[in-house]
Amino acid sequence: MSLLEVRDLKVTYGTGAAAVPAVRGVDLSLAAGQKLGVAGESGCGKSTLALALLRLLPPTARIEGEVLLEGEDVLSMRWGRLRAVRWAGASLVFQGAMHSLNAVHRVGEQIAEPMLVHSTATPAAARRRTGELLEQVGLPAARAGAYPHELSGGQRQRVMIAMALACDPRLIVADEPTTALDVMVQAQILRLIERLVAEQDIGLLMISHDLSVLADTCDRLAVMYAGRIVEEGPARTVHERAQHPYARALSGAFPRIGDPASRRAPRGLPGDPPDPAALPGGCPFHPRCPVALDVCADQDPQPRLTGPEADRHRAACVHAGLPVPNSRSGA
Repeated sequence: MSLLEVRDLKVTYGTGAAAVPAVRGVDLSLAAGQKLGVAGESGCGKSTLALALLRLLPPTARIEGEVLLEGEDVLSMRWGRLRAVRWAGASLVFQGAMHSLNAVHRVGEQIAEPMLVHSTATPAAARRRTGELLEQVGLPAARAGAYPHELSGGQRQRVMIAMALACDPRLIVADEPTTALDVMVQAQILRLIERLVAEQDIGLLMISHDLSVLADTCDRLAVMYAGRIVEEGPARTVHERAQHPYARALSGAFPRIGDPASRRAPRGLPGDPPDPAALPGGCPFHPRCPVALDVCADQDPQPRLTGPEADRHRAACVHAGLPVPNSRSGA
């Protein structure tokens, strides 16, 4: 049984004529000890997906489908059970630690709070565990007495990770956990996350707009566009031999070390993602696609296997599994 199984997840904001589909039928699975990356541009539905996993969306959002956490559907849980699952079953690491931490409380108090609320830990036990967690993420236990503004960006992000681990969850969802960090600190945080996943046999769902970071960190990659998964498979395969034109564009947007051509002329992608309230007909990517066919304006293809079943590499494109066609625009 998978640790996390997402089945036909749909999230719509608003009602009636003003309804906006933010997530449109997402299927994902994640095993314990596995790292799954979700990539895409801003506005593709990544953060909505992350928040939907623990029903953290506002009341204006309508959620359909199933989110099975160790076989139990989060979307149908009663409030008491859901409250118990948050932090203890699954926890989130948000982007922008300074916005997530309370500026007027010491970080040790904030790490201890989930333990006091969601477990039977005494204040003394919670303080001891806080020191252990800080050391586990590479900070001295004495930093528990610091306020968020007294820590660097990398240290604050480590505090966020320690907080997420406070109640020993089976799943961690990290939404852009390194966005505001410099490259050196980013690398340290990513290695820390990898180590913790391996040591504690937890599942990690990591969200980022940076396909190269996810390919270097995760076992598998899922690429989102206009609220749907358009490609999903082994991380290196998706990054280096993507089948969907959008995934290829994301991969090509970052220069590769040792590849002078990509460094001098990194490939980009013209235009912007479509407005979720006014999606084009057919494949939502076709207005920006350099290899679109006439059929792409009429048909929105479902993901299909592009290689051996063992790889479970799927792409939602009419070109999937075929030789990469010539670009009509050179993008």
